[in-house]
Amino acid sequence: MELTVWRTFVTVCRLGSLSAAAAELHHTQSAVSRQIAGLERQLGVDLMERHARGVRPTPAGEVFRRHAQATLNEADRAVRAARDAGDGTSTKPLVVGATPSLAAGIVPEAVRGLLERVGPLNWSLLPGLSAQLHPRVVDGDLDLAVVTDAPPGLPDDPRIERRLLGVDDMVVVLPAGHPQAGRNPVHIQALAEQTWVEDNDGSAALLRRHAARAGVSARIDLAAADLLGKLALVASGHAIALIPGVLSCALRADVSTVPLVDPPTRGIYTITPRRDLHPSTAPLLDQLAIAFAAARPPRAAHRPTGTDAHPEASAPYMPGPAG
Repeated sequence: MELTVWRTFVTVCRLGSLSAAAAELHHTQSAVSRQIAGLERQLGVDLMERHARGVRPTPAGEVFRRHAQATLNEADRAVRAARDAGDGTSTKPLVVGATPSLAAGIVPEAVRGLLERVGPLNWSLLPGLSAQLHPRVVDGDLDLAVVTDAPPGLPDDPRIERRLLGVDDMVVVLPAGHPQAGRNPVHIQALAEQTWVEDNDGSAALLRRHAARAGVSARIDLAAADLLGKLALVASGHAIALIPGVLSCALRADVSTVPLVDPPTRGIYTITPRRDLHPSTAPLLDQLAIAFAAARPPRAAHRPTGTDAHPEASAPYMPGPAG
């Protein structure tokens, strides 16, 4: 079987659409359909099924997709290794994943520290939600990802090594000039009647949970497609929003923040494969711990309780010697 056909199948599964896969692969839709049909004939099983919004793998197709993805990853590594050996390059590019808020702040700062420590290095940063980044570490697309345990949380996966960087207090971002901007910690009750905007289910769940504990509800009347859109709606005065505290140092100038009394929290973790680590993984872990400690605002004098507690918080990942 040709790996080109396997790559086509994996792409269709990822995008859930024959036409979208054809556009990404620069094929016609009929060519993609023929490749999938030919693969099904070779295997003797149906791999794809149609639904109202596109296509998805059958149970047999999902099993094949996982093995095909692993094979393609290894094939890509083989090509890179051969090319690196041919031009004298010994280190493959470092690929780092991070949630949008972490990609906007501590991860670039940590990579800056890494480059100062190890010298020039080819690297790339791929933002995504935690649930999207975890399987990409498993599949070998990412060498390391920085994720959070915000709802729905992180899966227990024996293929992944998880390290706690620390616990991050969520804060409220407000338009510049808002009456509460820059004040001491406020109770959620003082903001409950405001219009809120959210860009993902995890942050919305943290906000609703925090408000419910205080006996109020938060009016999440607006939805944004991403973090940039969320901040734009706040800056223009349409709403206020809950954001990670570590993002405070990277905010635009036309918004401000206010801390919450007994704020909702989330754990910040690094996840890496348990084998075949990139040579720069260990020093990057050191730099991430340093960057997180520098970016994290001073915590209020309280300890998280109940659903906001992080049992691993007593033993965060500590950086090793700078070397």
